[in-house]
Amino acid sequence: MHRGVVHVLAWSLATGAAVTLSWWGVHTVMAGTVYDRPRALPITAADVTTEDSEPLASSTNRPTPSPSPSPRSPKPSTSAPSTPPPKTSSPASSPDTSGQVKSYDTEGGRVVFDIGTASASLVSAAPGAGWSMQVWKTESWIRVEFSAGADRVSVFCTWHDGPPRVEIGTY
Repeated sequence: MHRGVVHVLAWSLATGAAVTLSWWGVHTVMAGTVYDRPRALPITAADVTTEDSEPLASSTNRPTPSPSPSPRSPKPSTSAPSTPPPKTSSPASSPDTSGQVKSYDTEGGRVVFDIGTASASLVSAAPGAGWSMQVWKTESWIRVEFSAGADRVSVFCTWHDGPPRVEIGTY
């Protein structure tokens, strides 16, 4: 009997040590692969319009900065001819961006679009508690779908045949 107890005790200790070592190894490897959920950027009331209100401020209409004096450069030496600096052209602003940032709150979460005159872009999307989210983007539409179990809420922004419009569907 004494011999059986010793065998069971030795087996238990060996099994416990093997499980502990395995758990520690897996935990160490997996600890570096876990990521936090992405967080949506906070949007202030001055940056957002709702579906029924007018914009309070434009996020893309900023005052033009006053020209700053050019930094002083050392005087060129008399042996090297001075050459004028190369001309750089500033990129033209996109004509289809109106700067209307609109927020859409749904049962599944919140979606924020930057609505232009001929296109739109997704600013942020954040699922509500207990909901998951999926985003699809193409050249002519953006779809954000929130899901929780069998419930689905879809926010669909299209601009392929006219100005951008947003449709919200629950199914």
